[in-house]
Amino acid sequence: MPAPEPACDLPILLLHDVDPTLSPSDLNQVLADVNALESALREQGHSVVNVPVRDADLAARLRDFAPNEFLVFNWCESLPDVPHSEALVAEVLERQGYTYTGSPPDVLARSWEKHGVKTLLCKAGVPTPVWRVYDSDRLDGWHRFPAIVKPAREHCSLGVTPQAVVVNAEELRRRIAYVLDTFHQPALVEDFIDGRELHVSLWGNGRIEMLPPAEMDFSKFTDMRDRLCSYDSKFTPGTRPYEEIGLKVPAPLVAQEYACLRRTCLLAYRALGCRDYARLDIRLRDGTFYVLDVNPNPDISGETSTVYAAKERGYTYGAMLSRIANLATHRHPLFGAARRH
Repeated sequence: MPAPEPACDLPILLLHDVDPTLSPSDLNQVLADVNALESALREQGHSVVNVPVRDADLAARLRDFAPNEFLVFNWCESLPDVPHSEALVAEVLERQGYTYTGSPPDVLARSWEKHGVKTLLCKAGVPTPVWRVYDSDRLDGWHRFPAIVKPAREHCSLGVTPQAVVVNAEELRRRIAYVLDTFHQPALVEDFIDGRELHVSLWGNGRIEMLPPAEMDFSKFTDMRDRLCSYDSKFTPGTRPYEEIGLKVPAPLVAQEYACLRRTCLLAYRALGCRDYARLDIRLRDGTFYVLDVNPNPDISGETSTVYAAKERGYTYGAMLSRIANLATHRHPLFGAARRH
């Protein structure tokens, strides 16, 4: 059991977005997740102010809170009615002088450009599936099959369905055309790694710690097209992927595999400049761990792989959140002043 994290003396602003387009049931779930997070922080001794963001004017919403008197727990995925504005939230916080949890704006913005992420991974020597970005359905000699086709600028597995896995040139051409027409953005084509999938959470700055890896259990699926973390598997209760893809924590790995995975994850975390915490999606094939994606702002609601990994390491939900808050506290000017004195 890890030692308890010291309670931060700074009040925490729990910043979270409230999407007005959500259905009543989805909105209730979001608010329940927020309440659980707030309660868990309070149980660790933190003073918490709940700050829902209901429109795009984040600066106005923060006007009553002096930056040097608070720490922001940034749980905003975007500003309402502003698509792909995750990085903009961090930009506003920085302009206003707030210290906040999580990665800075450039890292959050980069995470939306999958080809940019993969370019950085390649430069750092991190294995990632062979890939190419397409602006049209002209294949230009792609010969690796099976392949998987994804929107190049999305999160949350949007566009990832069994049909995204293709086994010949004609299926590939049709799927690229589908992504171009449906998402109005380039298509990312990758070598499909039909192997074990791991979700690996890391936290820290300078000294980075890898939490116990979580493995997605595809044992109930015989078709390789179904052995993937699709949109339905994450967000559509009642579907077969949602109900039957299991989670193993910790993933069964021998010592040599664990050491190789840890090296790969630390390289990727640092290559992208992640801060405080992140989650990596990884596939294992023929002894190589391939990084599929790096998420510097992963979901940390109660039923996620990051929370289960922290629990396996001995952290309660509140202790995990407190550790994230305290990692950010080290950047607060008041903390720095106290340390200097």
